[in-house]
Amino acid sequence: MLKEEFIIKSPVRILEKSIEGGLGAGNMGLVASRKGVGKTSVLVQMALDKLLQGEKVIHVSFNAHTSYVISWYENIFDEIARRRSLENIGELKEQLVSNRVIMNFTQEGMTVDQIIRSLKAMIVDGGFDAKTVIVDGFDFSRSTVERFEKVKAFLIEMGLEAWYSCTLSGEDPLFDKNGVPILLRELLPLISVLIVMEPSRDFIHFKVVKDHERLNPKELDLKLDSKSLLIAEN
Repeated sequence: MLKEEFIIKSPVRILEKSIEGGLGAGNMGLVASRKGVGKTSVLVQMALDKLLQGEKVIHVSFNAHTSYVISWYENIFDEIARRRSLENIGELKEQLVSNRVIMNFTQEGMTVDQIIRSLKAMIVDGGFDAKTVIVDGFDFSRSTVERFEKVKAFLIEMGLEAWYSCTLSGEDPLFDKNGVPILLRELLPLISVLIVMEPSRDFIHFKVVKDHERLNPKELDLKLDSKSLLIAEN
C-alpha cells in the first residue's frame, strides 16, 4: 500500500470526522482510561498519522525514557507496515524520525513555565515547526487549573494542538452525570476534546465525552484491539 492510500484509509480519519474535523490549533485533547488500557498506543498512532503526512510532532514524556518512547513508535509502525503492506519502509522511517522530537520532563523537577520555554525554544529557536504536541505520562491528580490555563495560552500563541493521556485511578473511576471523570471536571472548560477508553473482553471502545462545545457522550466507530493495541474500525 502506498503512503497516500494509507493516510486516506487511516482510522484516524474516522476519529477526526467524529470531532468536527479534528482537534485543531490552540486546542487540548485528552484520552483517558485506567492504567494499561492502551492510551500511549493511541497517542503514538495519532502522532504517526501526522508524521506520515509530513508534519512535525513533539512527543513529551513525563514517565518514560526516550529509548522507551522510541520503541513504542518503532513497534507500532512496524506492525502497521506489516498489516497494511506499506511500501518504501526505509524511506518512511527516515521521514518519521526527522519530523519527530522526543522530550523528557519530570513534574517534580520543572515548572510549567520552564517546560513551555523549552518547547518554545525548540519550535522557534530550533526551527522545529511542529503543529502537534503529544503529552504522555502526566499525573493529572497533581494538576491545577492555573497550570493548564498557561498551557492553553501557549497552544493558542503557537498555533499548536496537544493530545494528553490521562490515567484514571482505581478499578471503577468516578464519573459525573455527563460521563466526565471527576478527576478532570475542574479542567473541563480548558479541554476541547475528551475521549474515554472503556475495555471489554476483546476490544477497547472509544467514547467521546466532550466534542468541542458539546457534552454528548457517544460511541465512536472505532475500537482498539486489546492484543495488537492498533486502532481499527468497528
